[in-house]
Amino acid sequence: MERVHNFNAGPAVLPEAVLLEAQQDLFNYKGQGMSVMEMSHRSKEYEAIIFDAHDRAKRIYGLGDDWEVLFLQGGATMQFYMVPMAYAAEGRIANFINTGVWATKAYKEARKIGKAVHLAASSEADKFNHIPKTFTLSENPAYLHITNNNTIYGTEWHFDPEVPAGVPLIADMSSNFMSKPIDIQKYSLVYAGAQKNVGPAGCTVVLIRKDMLDKMNPGLPTMLDYKIHLDNQSMHNTPPCFVIYVIGLVEKWIENQGGLAAVYKNNIAKAKYIYDVLDCDCGFYKGHAQKDSRSLMNITFRLPNEELEDLFVKEAKKNGMVGLKGHRDVGGCRASTYNALPLKACQDLAAFMLDFAKQHG
Repeated sequence: MERVHNFNAGPAVLPEAVLLEAQQDLFNYKGQGMSVMEMSHRSKEYEAIIFDAHDRAKRIYGLGDDWEVLFLQGGATMQFYMVPMAYAAEGRIANFINTGVWATKAYKEARKIGKAVHLAASSEADKFNHIPKTFTLSENPAYLHITNNNTIYGTEWHFDPEVPAGVPLIADMSSNFMSKPIDIQKYSLVYAGAQKNVGPAGCTVVLIRKDMLDKMNPGLPTMLDYKIHLDNQSMHNTPPCFVIYVIGLVEKWIENQGGLAAVYKNNIAKAKYIYDVLDCDCGFYKGHAQKDSRSLMNITFRLPNEELEDLFVKEAKKNGMVGLKGHRDVGGCRASTYNALPLKACQDLAAFMLDFAKQHG
């Protein structure tokens, strides 16, 4: 069966090479006589899988011995309260920059569990169409939290906010994780749901600098304690074994592409095909994000009216392109161009967009 061009925002497209290897291992993993999904997570065979995924993540980001990698459950949403429970304390205020739906949820979750919070900056007044250039921290900031890429509104941080010495920078990188090189040393904790760029749904990858373990509040519930997960090598309870196995395969694929620099170059090329159509003089498409805040991962745009938007999505599907309907909070259309999406998918979408504009403009 021929595969479609998958522009879904998540769960999202995976590399074909990864899917084929997983398919081959699904019934009988490396001659073990069982699937990865049937293995004990306490077995040496499975430990080799999870340790390999751990080591590859460190290698891809160039992490030294002062960093650790965790594979947790609960999605990025669990990190919305796990982070403030660990680091916002009496007299210490959690700071947030609000750039979209998921950033808003993280901010509200900290408030919900009774932590003092401060909105350091927000682009909500402009319908989240840009990344704020400035922000103002509260007194006694526990940390600054940002959402590096905003899947729903199609904006992305293209710079790392500068925070004062001693103020941890914490980031939700769910939808641009492992999509480009970053100066990891500017961050103290990074988390990402796997289902955008590095695997199926069901696992959250956490990169945590070891000195953050000494700053945690005492008396945390067991499953919300980063130290416990680290001490148990992400296996305090049964981990999402198959998802972590696929994450390891995706990491291997990223390394085989040439690492983050090569992946980033390809992502720029893919997005350019679509943004060039948005910027053409046909006047048919209108992008949501301001140009200096545009995401390389999620490209959001409107057509002249909703009827044309519905027709666009239907016609695109007939032409083998799926997942282009925009989120209900923004409407319009959205093309998610994650790492594994082939360049040809973006070339075909750009050609389809130009043809559709000629027919209906």
